[in-house]
Amino acid sequence: MDKRVVITGLGVVSPNGTDLAQFRHAIRNGISGIRHDPQLEKLLFSCQIAGKPVIDDERLQQYFSPLELRGLQSTGIVYGVIAGMDAWKNAGLEPAAPDGTPYWECGSVFGTGTSGIDKFREAIYKVDDLQIRKLGSTVVAQTMNSGVSAYLSGKLGLGNQISTNSSACATGVESILMAYERIKSGKATLMLAGSTSDSGAYIWGGFDAMKICPYQYNDQPEKGCRPMSASARGFVPGSGAGAVVLETLESALGRGARIYAEVLGGHVNSGGQRGSGTMTAPNNEGVQRCITMAIKEAGIGSGDIDVINGHLTATSKDVTEIRNWAAAMARQGGAFPYINSLKGMIGHCISAAGSIESVASVLQLSEGFISPNINCEDLHPAIAQLVDPKRIPTACMEHDFNILAKASFGFGDINACIIFKKYQHG
Repeated sequence: MDKRVVITGLGVVSPNGTDLAQFRHAIRNGISGIRHDPQLEKLLFSCQIAGKPVIDDERLQQYFSPLELRGLQSTGIVYGVIAGMDAWKNAGLEPAAPDGTPYWECGSVFGTGTSGIDKFREAIYKVDDLQIRKLGSTVVAQTMNSGVSAYLSGKLGLGNQISTNSSACATGVESILMAYERIKSGKATLMLAGSTSDSGAYIWGGFDAMKICPYQYNDQPEKGCRPMSASARGFVPGSGAGAVVLETLESALGRGARIYAEVLGGHVNSGGQRGSGTMTAPNNEGVQRCITMAIKEAGIGSGDIDVINGHLTATSKDVTEIRNWAAAMARQGGAFPYINSLKGMIGHCISAAGSIESVASVLQLSEGFISPNINCEDLHPAIAQLVDPKRIPTACMEHDFNILAKASFGFGDINACIIFKKYQHG
């Protein structure tokens, strides 16, 4: 039943681009979406910068009815619906007719970390004040984690598996792999996959309390997130959503769809919080095993990987991640693949990170370029010992390549790695 699976649609809502054209321009040109956040300053956060997409009312009205917009406070649902519907349209697909039948062979796996925290807070206050009847009829749909998948299913008429996964920072890559497996096993023809993350103080406050977000760049927001840099001081929080449409190669060719890339396979695992692994730190053996198993399941060798889009959050763990890549692939110095991190431009978008970065990865693979590592002019010396600095470009490179590995590593010592391949026509 194994089938080849390709990507035919892309959608994104990112701090540096809220549609595919804006995002493509930004990642090619190293444009940051990280800004000063007045709310974080007012609340006396130590880190007062963040990556937050800006969606105006006119744009919202293209995706939501006036009734849906009434009381809609879940930014995660907003970002996810826009990215998901844009990916569907980008794939040349239309929603099922409102009075017709669902697309029985089409489903969705769309992940999130939380949903509707602001709405949930409002509801708690109303319950405390005995105003239960004033909660509103959408409070459940906005605060259940599966809300984003439910909204997308209803808007598009999807009749296959409709699921929401949640695996911290690994959520986005995991969602794409889950959708890939559904298609490859013959249980679906087409799947919409991705992930989303709410924005705001209630999401980011915990990270600020952990003192893992930088305060040194509050007056220079665009310089704040510095993956692989010697002057990195922690990750900058971000939010948004990314989405991809996956389908069988047979289906894509049959309807004449544009094919961005092929998914060769991947792997998801956990380090079990044993050895070096904890709630917030990776078990290095688990990370290396995830990478080597992804390579094996993709049917390639480690020497076939041309480019890596890393997790690389601008913390002390960047050095650890590079060491794990080098060990897993047995490649160092000039033999190490080109590697980049999108987080310098958008921050760490938590549960949306893997999906937004996967969209960026597929664009790079499809169009033959490697996005720059901004804010990495002072490469960490421990990384420079493992990787030829020329393999860590600080300016956009026009470079045709064949295979890209994308990985995300999350809280809870969980890992996900996916292998994308340039699609060869004919």
